[in-house]
Amino acid sequence: MKTRCLIGCVSILAVASMMSACGSDNDVVGNEDKGKVDAAYVWTTDAGIKACTNILFQDGKENVKGTDIGNGAQEFVFTGKQTLKKGTYNLKGWVYIAAGAELTIEPGTIIKGDKETKASLIVERGGKLIAQGTATAPIVFTSEQSAGNRRPGDWGGIIICGKAYNNQKEMQIEGGPRTKHGGEDNADNSGVLSYVRIEFAGYPFQKDQEINGLTLGSVGSGTKIDHVQVSYSNDDSYEWFGGAVNCKYMIAYKGWDDDFDTDNGYSGKVQFGLAVRDSKIADTSMSNSMESDNSAAGAAVSPWTTASFSNMTFIGPKFSDNAFKNSSDYITGGKMNPNNGSALGKFQSVMHIRRNSRLNCFNSVAVGFPIGIILDNQKGDTQGSATKGLLSLKNIWLAGMDIVGSDANKVFEDVLVTGYDSKSKPITDATEKSFSSTFFTAQSGNNVSDIAALKLDTKTFMPNASSPLLSGANFAEAVLSSWFDKVNYIGAFSSNDNWVNGWTNFDPENTQY
Repeated sequence: MKTRCLIGCVSILAVASMMSACGSDNDVVGNEDKGKVDAAYVWTTDAGIKACTNILFQDGKENVKGTDIGNGAQEFVFTGKQTLKKGTYNLKGWVYIAAGAELTIEPGTIIKGDKETKASLIVERGGKLIAQGTATAPIVFTSEQSAGNRRPGDWGGIIICGKAYNNQKEMQIEGGPRTKHGGEDNADNSGVLSYVRIEFAGYPFQKDQEINGLTLGSVGSGTKIDHVQVSYSNDDSYEWFGGAVNCKYMIAYKGWDDDFDTDNGYSGKVQFGLAVRDSKIADTSMSNSMESDNSAAGAAVSPWTTASFSNMTFIGPKFSDNAFKNSSDYITGGKMNPNNGSALGKFQSVMHIRRNSRLNCFNSVAVGFPIGIILDNQKGDTQGSATKGLLSLKNIWLAGMDIVGSDANKVFEDVLVTGYDSKSKPITDATEKSFSSTFFTAQSGNNVSDIAALKLDTKTFMPNASSPLLSGANFAEAVLSSWFDKVNYIGAFSSNDNWVNGWTNFDPENTQY
């Protein structure tokens, strides 16, 4: 009898184990490390903030099957190694992935940012975020608000910090969190961000101080970043502060301020990018598709901002809006105005390169902006770098610009700026064209045309079979290393290779999540 009882009990346990192992995709499991499940919550403190080895909670209480990321406090530190199974979760407060911690997120997972706590996910130096989605099952970070009610700045955003070089040694990350970034390891690895969407980020924690959609502070080249779409960010869609991470297939969709912002010695490579503007949304600081500084003061410090971009497509406010006016009575935010204190302004340029930046851009196309290129010499000597060949802008098409170039911020005339007066206002010579337009038109492969000449599809922004963009790309420049795919076409797309299919969403405000 005892033998039969033992056998029966073992059988019941075996069946129960099999049932547990065959759960649905929506099952939520606690800490997973090398296939083992550890549900323990081990608590410590980190610089006075509560820290725990488990990241899942439910209404502030420990729960290994909870759907809240973070304990609900404004700041929470995650110190463990854990996998979030495919499902829907709520991100609450500023959740730090601490040094040595690792958070893995399964494909198809949806994470909704809490508005009240300005929810943000922050990877600190030495921590890792492994968010590897797929083309058919992307990972989505979005607003907790219901469909039709989502707006820019509904939650904070994603911040990743690493140990790569920047030109300020160690820096405090922009946006409010405690995290610092910077070091001496350009090959540092902060994890993976692949087939990921980030929607409605940028909550202003103070007036006109927002977290970007995706902020990258001194992130190293060991980090994998590709197939990322940032939509309706309340600040920049992407901003790099130093670092050497390389990125491919990046989309900035209808952001508030700049699309691609590079600062403090960012030296990485970016290929295949799409930026699309909403004609009703521009920032008070003047929105540019690309903005680039070496440092805020324009100092001649190394490492220099020398990032190289290729195969970018920049779609400006004039491309699909024939009624567009670059004025405050027109740029109102429209139905996407969050009314959260973020100030509106005007559109400015495709590229505003300033403050000693040595940014490079090749094989790219821009349509429908007020200004094409601004090489700004108010702080530092960006124009001197251009003359010496220390920055390159080649094989670029500008179409439908009001003017090709300007030499200063908020100057919407193609005139030469010869200096600045005692009030820091530009002094202009209207008899000469700007340095910026003269430089641009003299560079090899650059073209200026009307929009119709490009023959772009108005919805997909892809060139049709007779577009001049399908040939003429050139990768002879030394900075266009073997990392870049050597394609024939100008811009982000060929006529038959639409890499946005499957994983993107161009109507996130009405999607049922």
